[in-house]
Amino acid sequence: MRGKDLEWMSIDELWKLNEVVTLKLAQKLQSEKARLEQRLRQIQGTASVSGIKPEHRPYPPVLPKYRNPKNPMETWSGRGKQPRWLGPQLEAGRRLDDFLIDRPAEKKRQTA
Repeated sequence: MRGKDLEWMSIDELWKLNEVVTLKLAQKLQSEKARLEQRLRQIQGTASVSGIKPEHRPYPPVLPKYRNPKNPMETWSGRGKQPRWLGPQLEAGRRLDDFLIDRPAEKKRQTA
């Protein structure tokens, strides 16, 4: 249909055409949405689509193992990315063992 054809149509014909187009668009959008949801279920599995998060293994809390001597509030457990404060000090010749946190309970076990 061309623009000139629309110009010659009456308001009632245009309104009817609008309703037909709206209905067709709604049907196509609904079928496309259903197809995409089905594909998403295939990719992710039904648990994540329904809003249920998959269960992960609980990790125990990890105590800090290393402490920055310049700022005792900065600690590191030894896991993950190395903290910024540790890099320059290791490059300056210090060893990682120099930053270990002394734990009284461990010292008692070692001396006994």
